[in-house]
Amino acid sequence: MTKGNGCKHAFFFLIIAVLAASVSPAQTFTTVHEFDYTHGAFPQPTSLVEDVNGNFYGTTYSGGRYQLGTIFKLTPSGTLDMLNSFTGTNGVHPFAGLVLGSDGTLYGTSAGFGFNTPDHYPHEFSGGNLFNVTEKGKLTVLYTFCYLTSCIDGSVPHGGLVQGRSDGDLYGTTSLGGAFDGGTIFKITLQGVLTPLYSFCAQPSCTDGRRPYAGLIQASDGNFYGTTYDGGSSGSGTVFVMTPAGVLTTLYSFCAQPGCVDGAHPYAGLVQGSDGNFYGTTYGGGVGGRGTVFQITSAGVFTTLLTFEGGLQGSRPYAGLARGSDNNFYGTTTTDGANQQGTIFEITPLGAFTALYQFCSELNCTDGSNARGGLIQGSDGNFYGTTENGGIDEGCPLCGHNGEGTIFSLSVGLAAASGTSR
Repeated sequence: MTKGNGCKHAFFFLIIAVLAASVSPAQTFTTVHEFDYTHGAFPQPTSLVEDVNGNFYGTTYSGGRYQLGTIFKLTPSGTLDMLNSFTGTNGVHPFAGLVLGSDGTLYGTSAGFGFNTPDHYPHEFSGGNLFNVTEKGKLTVLYTFCYLTSCIDGSVPHGGLVQGRSDGDLYGTTSLGGAFDGGTIFKITLQGVLTPLYSFCAQPSCTDGRRPYAGLIQASDGNFYGTTYDGGSSGSGTVFVMTPAGVLTTLYSFCAQPGCVDGAHPYAGLVQGSDGNFYGTTYGGGVGGRGTVFQITSAGVFTTLLTFEGGLQGSRPYAGLARGSDNNFYGTTTTDGANQQGTIFEITPLGAFTALYQFCSELNCTDGSNARGGLIQGSDGNFYGTTENGGIDEGCPLCGHNGEGTIFSLSVGLAAASGTSR
């Protein structure tokens, strides 16, 4: 896990941070919850999901009863309830958030790489699993992936799930396994019947992509779009489209331009804009190697909208973008910014960029740091997200002094639009 730098800055950096964090009256940043390890710790690339009652649900990578992660519920009043604590047998270390199914049940993935018994003594590792959890916290394992040995169906799902509009099945990715050990795309019924749809590295030198860390989106054309972290013609990741039947086409290979100025190694997935094009981020590449924001059409026409330069812009976006009700895009960075702990930003479809907030602007980073998770626009119009570090520094003596993460909200004066980002 990436740790913060402790937010030890000289006085003049603090002055810069205060100025940079100043927002107009229409913009308000609020720390909604600070994790204390008992109820969860270190939320990873977790995007929250909201139900019809205004409750938010999410996961943490660590913390909880067995220190293997939790599932939580955040009420509109800001009260956090731990719905379930991963034990090893029901899941280990979730990276992704949850999806709210059409049946009212929450569905998610755990990545594995942990002991598969709650007493932690047998040194057996898990390839991760797929599960559902009710709004009351009852968790049911739908499918368990194997680890390393002949995992034709896939192994270690980092990304979340998406529900297909026509069949109601869930679609997702695994970062390892498959016929060529490059990861897979799969679908699974709500009853737990899994079907592998595609195995990456099916082409020589993995030109079709390798290691998809993010989940998929189903676009308005009914096809599924996503990214891979590695593979492609230059080994720096791809953007792809797959039909519901499993026919995959590589739309773009990153690092196709000299110096990888077009970006490299996307951790996150895509979001579709109101113009029908797709938008995303890369963790690396760009002019200075600090990451990019890009646009790509369904035909594969690629445009780099922004190269992160550090400074108040931030750099190294780990999460993807959220489309706001104004049809602009909102995201986070993990490093740089006024306090070297990341930022929240807005970018238009034409690439006009605005830094909205500088993390670690409060003493001891109680407002959060290292925002690896994405944003969601809630029914109140505000954006909600998580940080991996920052917040209070209690509950975990072995975790260092960086805090166990936060949940935050940011108001930019927008009204919510149904179906925009929920």
